[in-house]
Amino acid sequence: MSDRGDARQLTVAVEPEPDEHLVAAVEQAGGRVVGLDEARVLVWIGTVDAFPELPDHIEWVALKTAGIEEYVGAGTLDDRRLWTNASGFYADNVAEHALALLLAGLRQINTAVVRHWDKQPIDTAVRSLHGSTVAIIGAGGIAASLIPRLTASGARVIAVNRSGRPVEGAAVTLPSERTAEVWGQTDHVVLAAPATAETRHLINAESLAALPSHAWVVNVARGPLVDQDALVTALRDGQIAGAALDVTDPEPPADDDPLWSLPNVIITPHVANPSSGLTRTMAPWLAENIRRYLAGEDMLARVDPDSAY
Repeated sequence: MSDRGDARQLTVAVEPEPDEHLVAAVEQAGGRVVGLDEARVLVWIGTVDAFPELPDHIEWVALKTAGIEEYVGAGTLDDRRLWTNASGFYADNVAEHALALLLAGLRQINTAVVRHWDKQPIDTAVRSLHGSTVAIIGAGGIAASLIPRLTASGARVIAVNRSGRPVEGAAVTLPSERTAEVWGQTDHVVLAAPATAETRHLINAESLAALPSHAWVVNVARGPLVDQDALVTALRDGQIAGAALDVTDPEPPADDDPLWSLPNVIITPHVANPSSGLTRTMAPWLAENIRRYLAGEDMLARVDPDSAY
């Protein structure tokens, strides 16, 4: 452990414009908010295309997003300084949205809002979450928040993570290399994994064919995890019951994308973690990371510049 100095000497830039929640977090942790030209730390809450050229004196960059594939693609990350993202910071928000999407599909709420009192097709399609098995692919922070919500509803959970280490609350945990075993053992799938070369089109024609016909696929991760052409085919052919998507590829789908017209699709506009509360949610995590940084302790959500997340 190495001490990085007095908190009062830690200068932090919150850019491109200071945010009240993050400024308060910096000051709560004993730091001082300054401009980029004076800062040791940059808290970046802008977009990747506006990311500034970093002065040599920036020691740590804290990004507001959990997914950093755009920064990786732009070559923004380097190994000269510490980088953190927001992985796990927004888990409760995203888990709540995932549960809402799954329940909306299973209870046919999406159909009811357009059919009004046309009971018959809805009544026969409604399924219960109770007694079902839900697979969470990418069992990190979102899964830790989602699992107790699912089990409280009477569902059983299969968790898939990179290591295969047991996930609290899951009935079964499998390593990612055994993901193919999951499709035949689950009723529904929630995608919560990062977008990497390994997870691209994880949901494809083969995996969709292996799922039961009553399955719903929920994606609150990243659009490229799903082969959307294969998904449209599976939805049209009744291979699966439905898909609930907070993310798509591309975003938004084109006006003529068939996803818009399929009755068994729910699309929300990437709002699982609403921007209205983003910095408020990030603030306590930032304060804790500043404390850890000054104490020389392990940082939350540290990013490996050589990885995609």
